[in-house]
Amino acid sequence: MQDTSELDDQSNPSSSPQQQLDARSHRSALLFVFLVMFIDLLGFGIVLPLLPRYGKEFLEPLYPDQSQAWLRGIILGLLMASFSAMQFLFAPLWGKISDRRGRRPFLLLGLGGSVVFYTLFGIASELGIKGEVTLGLVLLFVARIGAGIAGATVSTAQAVIADSTTPERRSLGMALIGMAFGIGFTVGPAVGAGALFFFPDFRAGPGFIAAGLSLVAFVIGWLRMPETLRPGVSAGRRSWLNLSGIELARRTPTVMALIFTFFLSTLAFATFEPTVALLTQDLLHYGDEKNFLVFVYIGAVLTFTQGGLYRQLAKRGMREITFMFTGTILMTVGLGSLGFAASAISQDTSHLFVFLAGSTLAVIGFAFVTPSIQALISVRSDPTKQGEILGVNQSANALSRILGPMAGMSLYSLPPAHVLPYVFSVALLVVVLLLTLRVRQV
Repeated sequence: MQDTSELDDQSNPSSSPQQQLDARSHRSALLFVFLVMFIDLLGFGIVLPLLPRYGKEFLEPLYPDQSQAWLRGIILGLLMASFSAMQFLFAPLWGKISDRRGRRPFLLLGLGGSVVFYTLFGIASELGIKGEVTLGLVLLFVARIGAGIAGATVSTAQAVIADSTTPERRSLGMALIGMAFGIGFTVGPAVGAGALFFFPDFRAGPGFIAAGLSLVAFVIGWLRMPETLRPGVSAGRRSWLNLSGIELARRTPTVMALIFTFFLSTLAFATFEPTVALLTQDLLHYGDEKNFLVFVYIGAVLTFTQGGLYRQLAKRGMREITFMFTGTILMTVGLGSLGFAASAISQDTSHLFVFLAGSTLAVIGFAFVTPSIQALISVRSDPTKQGEILGVNQSANALSRILGPMAGMSLYSLPPAHVLPYVFSVALLVVVLLLTLRVRQV
């Protein structure tokens, strides 16, 4: 992990004792932010592979007829989207209140909530195999909604970084959040797989592990997390419905097209993500343990691409537009391959290669597209208005993360071949390619 002493604006060895004390406090705060984000994404990574399967197990006894498959898909999509929907609504609220009340209480509150709601997820998981599917499904929704509210601490974590770094080093601090995201999303499924491997008959295990990790982070934060809020320092207030920002983006050449491109490409990927756990079950006949390892692989590809390959190609002069073209084509080929595999579901082991190749291309493509669009939006915006426009783009991202799982799970349940989510995603990516032709003109 990057040495957080490099991020601190008070780390001069010749500084006063008070400045050195502040420097230690800031380093502690930055390390805790990394821990909070890592724990949040670790818990998310542990339960993500389980949600589609658990939901399916709960819903099929409630709605057994094949004519009700569309209803099962809609409910499962709502379950998958509920976490992101709550973050979409509550992240700006937590950030805004923390500007007045302080950062520490809300980070600790979020971790305490995660303990409660991941525990509830574990309890709901056990109810499913005991046949209490109605109560279990209700508790699953409560657990995911509560975890989304408790985990909506990204804006508060960004505020801690703003409090603890100079503007010149702010981007290095924000990189901690991205690093925590990649590591947590990679390690989380591995932890869940281990829990199911060692305790195969204890369905509550993954949820209880996520709750335990949140509890550890809460205790560390209670003992070590300093308050970083200082008078006159604010990370900015981002609203999910920023009408002035939308108008500003519309009046800036190509920026609104870039935001729409970002929305469509993220929607295409978010439609694919929740279907992975079901596709491995129907196509490859994987149980929960192997399914977790698939998510470990996807997370590792994402981390390697964004942390290594993308940076190396950028250093060698590859431009953002080229990344966008290449990434969109890779996503199109990858998701199209998954659609082909889904249209011919059987026990043929050769489908494992098609699945892995398609998933790999889709993940690498997405890792190429998203940072490139964000960079272009920043470069093509008024430097004094970047925060407002990037806030609009973040809202578009959040909206796509809500709609994608709903679309993916609903479409997956419709035809016997389960091909529609991938057809839908490929259609979106064709539009993305056309938009990329437009934005390259500037």
